[in-house]
Amino acid sequence: MKKGLLIAVSAAVLSLVGCKKSESGNKSIIKTDSSETVITDNNGKIDSITQSSSTTEVNGQKTEKTDFVYKATDGTLVKVVFKNDPKENTVAITSNKKTFTLPKTETKDGETVYKKDDMTARVKGDSLHLEQGNNVIELKRTKI
Repeated sequence: MKKGLLIAVSAAVLSLVGCKKSESGNKSIIKTDSSETVITDNNGKIDSITQSSSTTEVNGQKTEKTDFVYKATDGTLVKVVFKNDPKENTVAITSNKKTFTLPKTETKDGETVYKKDDMTARVKGDSLHLEQGNNVIELKRTKI
């Protein structure tokens, strides 16, 4: 009886000590994830189409990534990730297992332009206008 009680108490103590969460590690990196982010558009209304967002802080500098799903006129779904960090702002467009990353070049009249080589992405509101050579693709932000 005493052996059984001793084993049960030992197992309980070991499980409490073994499950202690370690708080050690690099203290200068803070990562915050959220499955839902509230973003407002120009008129102050809440934009509920955001799929996910994360903010990472390294040495006081924040990097924010926001993922959206866009739908082409032919029904194809495209993943679009906007990344804002202290060094650069980019958009990564993924479709058919290919990803194109374009740096931000300008913002005017509520339209943001991302450009690299012969590819240009123009983002205004919920629409993304993608141009590559003679090809033009119209994308609209959507929910899955």
